[in-house]
Amino acid sequence: MPRYTLPVLGLEISFKTDADKERIEAAKDVLEERYSELARGGRDVSKEKLLTCLALSLADDYLEHSRKLETMEEKINALLEK
Repeated sequence: MPRYTLPVLGLEISFKTDADKERIEAAKDVLEERYSELARGGRDVSKEKLLTCLALSLADDYLEHSRKLETMEEKINALLEK
């Protein structure tokens, strides 16, 4: 499994993953873009609060996409049973 070290939101992190470099860079870009959007919208908000808002936003997106995927799978299964 490859090891990566890269700066994310001003922090140098190291980790191992099976994901390819393009996927990691895309994820990093999403995080940094959303963090910048939150930082622009807030006044003097701490980094911890911004990161918490970012985590909640990403968790909400994940849950919403999971729900949509489950609904689509149910519809596909219903069509296959016909």
